Amino acid sequence: MGIEQLSALEIGQKIKKKELTAVEAAQACFDRMDAMESEVHAFITIDRERAMAEARRVQKGIMDGTYTGPLAGVPVAVKDNICTKGVATTCASRILENYVPPYDAHVIERLKEAGAVIIGKTNMDEFAMGSTTETSAMGITRNPRNTDHVPGGSSGGSCAAVAANEVFAALGSDTGGSIRQPSAYCGVAGMKPTYGTVSRYGLIAYASSLDQIGPVGKNVADCAALLEIISGPDRRDSTCVAGESLDFSGLWEEYKISPEAVAAGLRGMRVGVPEEYFTGGIDPQIRDAVLKAADTMKAGGAIVETFSLGMTQYMIPAYYIIACAQASSNLARFDGVKYGYRTEAAGDLHDMYKKTRAQGFGWEVKKRILLGSFVLSSGYYDAYYIKALKANRLIKEAFDRAFEKYDLILAPAAPSAAPKLGTSLTDPLKMYLSDIYTVAVNLAGLPAMSMPCGQTGSLPVGLQLIGQRFKDDIVVRGAAAYEVLRGNWMASEAPSEEVKEAL
Repeated sequence: MGIEQLSALEIGQKIKKKELTAVEAAQACFDRMDAMESEVHAFITIDRERAMAEARRVQKGIMDGTYTGPLAGVPVAVKDNICTKGVATTCASRILENYVPPYDAHVIERLKEAGAVIIGKTNMDEFAMGSTTETSAMGITRNPRNTDHVPGGSSGGSCAAVAANEVFAALGSDTGGSIRQPSAYCGVAGMKPTYGTVSRYGLIAYASSLDQIGPVGKNVADCAALLEIISGPDRRDSTCVAGESLDFSGLWEEYKISPEAVAAGLRGMRVGVPEEYFTGGIDPQIRDAVLKAADTMKAGGAIVETFSLGMTQYMIPAYYIIACAQASSNLARFDGVKYGYRTEAAGDLHDMYKKTRAQGFGWEVKKRILLGSFVLSSGYYDAYYIKALKANRLIKEAFDRAFEKYDLILAPAAPSAAPKLGTSLTDPLKMYLSDIYTVAVNLAGLPAMSMPCGQTGSLPVGLQLIGQRFKDDIVVRGAAAYEVLRGNWMASEAPSEEVKEAL
């Protein structure tokens, strides 16, 4: 097995034990990119010279004791809507094609302080608007598991890079499932933390009340290690919660003792399965794979029950009204005056505004700006935006009631496996509905982890575990326990009749 197939924590351990250097780890990633990028196209920017210089600097720091963390020297990738000082940050849009930030995002500062080596910026749907990474102005990304299919989106580049072993871990952003859905499509682990757990300073905003940076890794432990680094207070972000960084060191100790110690964390945990998520348009193979996961958790000692969540019919409309309204406001700053693209064919100031935005933004972004401007306009604000906010409050209350009884909620990450390239863009409604199981987590500000739970043909199937606000540790421990149990019991049989009859 080549080193590119190891997990981020395994690479960190090898570097710490002097079995490998940070430079060799970075070179392994670049060698893998040379072999895969022409087909996958997970990256927009690959900064070899800067990354190799940083790897050499970090290696010296590891040797002299400056960097001691579990991911010191480990190469990571960053979604291209997270600002990196001196490195282009494009949001996969022509309007920011040449934008080079003069500062680092908070999460980038934390990665550098931990000794992680940033080796490139990953592709994404333009301004994170899309579910397939096909709306990127920089070209589409393909799913490494089957290159005829999409990797999901909008963090498709980050998830594809990890799945293709081009990098050991990555950062994405999740506005309505943009980490969890592509993680499911690509067969990797990804987490959306509680809103406010990770600073959004330096994240180019799509919908400010929904956006959250999170980790992507080859397994739950890698995600937890990365989240531990990037979480914590930041005075520059008023929505960031003042508190300590998340600490998963106890989980590392359990892993060192034995996988069984990790799996034991599931015993007595109360897991709810929303019955509404398993009716309607869900693919039967996805349904069976996720219900099989419920069986696995039950066999591991969890108390698994079905229940009615409610409000599910309002989740997609409420999400798209709120997200597009905030997007229309956030993207107003891209006007050709301050930074980014400016048209050369303008007669006056207003003509410059119109032509810059018309030429710089892609069609999906324009649609969402138009929808957002409409629902915020006079005469429609009360009819649409205020109603969406009221529905959002009711959705939060529905989850609060569920968490009075359950520690975790188990749900599919997407209603189907990754669709073929080109099919989603011809049916936008189908693309929007692919987020049906993920958007409510962002509306309610909850933490959720996506991870593989099966296979349909050549494509992975993913589930998500959802937790109460600021109970990220319970989500991680439940996910880690399931991961161990699934590794022990990789049975392919259908879910039990007991679980199927309950639904």
